[in-house]
Amino acid sequence: MLKQRIITALILAPLVIAGIFYLPFPAFVFALAAVTLAGFWEWTQFVDAKSRWGAMIVPTLVLGGSMAWLPMDVTALSELARSHHYMLAVGGLWWLVASLLAITYPASATLWSKATSLKYLFGLLTLIPFFWGVLMLRAVNYAEAPYHGAKLVLLVCILVWAADTGAYFTGKRFGKRKMAPSVSPNKTIEGLVGGATLAVLVTWGSAALMDIPFGSLGSLLLIAVITVVASVLGDLVESMFKRAAGVKDSGSILPGHGGILDRIDSLTAALPVFALLYLWLV
Repeated sequence: MLKQRIITALILAPLVIAGIFYLPFPAFVFALAAVTLAGFWEWTQFVDAKSRWGAMIVPTLVLGGSMAWLPMDVTALSELARSHHYMLAVGGLWWLVASLLAITYPASATLWSKATSLKYLFGLLTLIPFFWGVLMLRAVNYAEAPYHGAKLVLLVCILVWAADTGAYFTGKRFGKRKMAPSVSPNKTIEGLVGGATLAVLVTWGSAALMDIPFGSLGSLLLIAVITVVASVLGDLVESMFKRAAGVKDSGSILPGHGGILDRIDSLTAALPVFALLYLWLV
């Protein structure tokens, strides 16, 4: 399994980075929409649908409707209309609610586990703001510096990878206090602190190396810490839905890694939260 994970990561990571930096913006939108719909396909396991293909109708229409409603050319995205701000705000509010659901699970499951419509809604609130948060970051200052937004998207990916690595090794060595034992027994408060510490340091260094401006060191640290916490909670939230559905992995498309959602669970929270903070504060 470890060998499969390493091989998949060595193939996937360069492809993702190349896509972030070198795909023309329309092609980037298309690729991101495909990833988002693949995530929705895996989410259909959580909603007790009679037909998974039938369950895809609503998320496909909502994603397409949002693309028709919100201005999505690179110029409009870089200027951020009021409707884009609303989308980021919705994403931020959802992750506050989702965090409470995960931390209080299984008690919270009595509110939603039998409600198919709510589980549909949770999937939409997880993946639609993720889609738009990535696009908004990718479009930042596109006309003057086409790779600036790509650097921001990569910075969030680096932050999440550093947080996962730091949390794993710190939790394994020092972990005692469980964060949400009913959802993910291996995640600890000590791991969160270790992951956040490494992620902040790596984000600081990466921002300097890639010449990504922040208003101040304080704003960089604040954004990094909040994004790290969001990424950990994103992982917990997907674990919660998998546990409630009796599913080990969201899919099997990525050897050694599971499904698309298993790889982007942290990013579904980290990217819209980072976009919300960066675009509003910096």
